[in-house]
Amino acid sequence: MPLADAYAACARLAAAHYENFPVASRLVPSRMRPHIAAVYAFARTADDFADEDGYTLAERHALLDDWHRRLLRAAGREIAGTEGGLQFRRTAVDPDLIFLALAHTIRACSLEAGLFEDLLSAFRQDTVVKRYATWDDVLDYCRRSANPVGRLVLRIAGYRDPDLDRSSDALCTALQLTNFWQDLAVDRRRGRLYIPLAERDAAGARDVDLDAARITPAWQAALGRATARTRELFERGRPVCDGVHGRLMYELRLTWLGATRILDRLEASRFDVFERRPSLRAVDAPRLVAGLITWRRRFA
Repeated sequence: MPLADAYAACARLAAAHYENFPVASRLVPSRMRPHIAAVYAFARTADDFADEDGYTLAERHALLDDWHRRLLRAAGREIAGTEGGLQFRRTAVDPDLIFLALAHTIRACSLEAGLFEDLLSAFRQDTVVKRYATWDDVLDYCRRSANPVGRLVLRIAGYRDPDLDRSSDALCTALQLTNFWQDLAVDRRRGRLYIPLAERDAAGARDVDLDAARITPAWQAALGRATARTRELFERGRPVCDGVHGRLMYELRLTWLGATRILDRLEASRFDVFERRPSLRAVDAPRLVAGLITWRRRFA
């Protein structure tokens, strides 16, 4: 299978999905796009094994185990175990194409296999953990489900700087949390809730109200505190938007501006995500462009 075909298949998958993370937009330097698309295809497909309907728990774990074996082979490592017999139904891209592209990306960009393994551990956790007791538990999940993506983007761009890594981690965690609050209604239907139980209990909120699609004052208080915490992480993550150069800098700034705009919409709606899922719309484009233009003056 030609390598170009493998990367093209990954790029089509990346283009078909909306995410808060930069995937392979035109603002990302062209030399980076195929590699980011390969990383995305790996993660998107594995995430689907954990989330999509039609799999038993045993099947989900078997597919994720197989994905891990394929990853280590792509990274030039081997572990005990055999493949075969697994049905990759509903995958958007042939797994062989994904790993052909990913193996080349790992070699070309010297990517650490451990970052991919962190992602897989978070996807596996999604299959069995539906609630989180404390903020530490939620942030540990984000450390594995979100932060590796930012570090992989930095590596692909050629950055290996501990300060940038820390700032990227804060930004990626903030993006993940924003997605949790944005998708609260969707996650609840799947039996998941990422607001820590300690935060829920401190506000006096009740799960039964979410089951009835009611955002009560207690839930508004809990989500308000969660949003404030998310904004603090965005502030800690802002330096990575200034620490990179070229088109990637504008991509990260636009990502930061777009995600904080979603938080604005959440607050303006008083967190009633059952009425409407907050998202970016065409009317937000001028505001985001203005944010790019005034970025340095605003954050000087």
